[in-house]
Amino acid sequence: MAMMVPPNPLRLFPTLLLLFTRKIASTSSYSLSDRPTLKYGTAWKKEATSDLVYQAIQSGFRHIDTACQPRHYNEGGVGDGWTAAAKDLNLQRSDLWIQTKFSGLGAHDPNNVPYDVNASLEERVKQSLKKSLENLQTDYIDSWVMHGPEDSWENHFKVWRTMEMFVDEGKVRQLGISNFYRVEDVKFAYEQARIKPKVVQNRFYSDSGHDVEIRKFCQEHDIEYQSFWTLTANPKAYRHPAALELAKTKGLSPEGLFYAFCMAIGITPMDGTTNTQHMKEDIALLNRIRSGEKIFVDSDELAIIGNALGTPNWSIVGDGEEL
Repeated sequence: MAMMVPPNPLRLFPTLLLLFTRKIASTSSYSLSDRPTLKYGTAWKKEATSDLVYQAIQSGFRHIDTACQPRHYNEGGVGDGWTAAAKDLNLQRSDLWIQTKFSGLGAHDPNNVPYDVNASLEERVKQSLKKSLENLQTDYIDSWVMHGPEDSWENHFKVWRTMEMFVDEGKVRQLGISNFYRVEDVKFAYEQARIKPKVVQNRFYSDSGHDVEIRKFCQEHDIEYQSFWTLTANPKAYRHPAALELAKTKGLSPEGLFYAFCMAIGITPMDGTTNTQHMKEDIALLNRIRSGEKIFVDSDELAIIGNALGTPNWSIVGDGEEL
């Protein structure tokens, strides 16, 4: 079968916001694969990474996100942080879920690249995973994400086929993609992959129409949509008077209410707080949701946040379903 000519993977396009809900389990006992969840994001934490990861795990986080990209991440600090916390809490490696990323050459500081820049693209991918396993002090990665599009589909699939090999070998449990903002590109990458992506991690903001069509595709194919820049890009959605009043009635901070909103519509937010009290508050929120509490009692309450996102004509899949 002839391969379709794909669209440019680097362009953004505006879409309408589609919100969807996920039934929340009524038990507080859950596995690392259950959703919704919060993932502790470790970008830009530099030398504080180890201590912050330690504090996050102590506070209850069990999902950690990082990248083999020294420009923005201290992957070795993540390894030091989780191992120290696991020792003190008597946790096993299997009690934690660790996600890292392969970052292409253009994403790195030229003076600090974690692989041989003169090696083939496939070899760079292999070296990146080897470095990640060393940094993270583990013999497997729960989720390995392609950090961004390559400059051509040919190179995209050189990276992806190499990543698939490590799933076959058992060193990686699942794969994902990040910074893909056209649904056509997500679909093409999915359709052409032997091992399908289980994660799409994108910036959640108005310039991409809050990824409505991509999130719909993720819902239809059991792909976890992970958001970053979640709070930074959307302050108007959770700081207007009606949202502030709703947050107060729910016993949440405005930021906590927005995380609850994201999880209610099927999004896994990256939570990068550096405040220990906020870590505990966010995990308390997650535990409320896990125990079966409905933070938003109906679609009208959900709309208090949704209508303020700045993307028109948002709606809920399965109108009339219980939130």
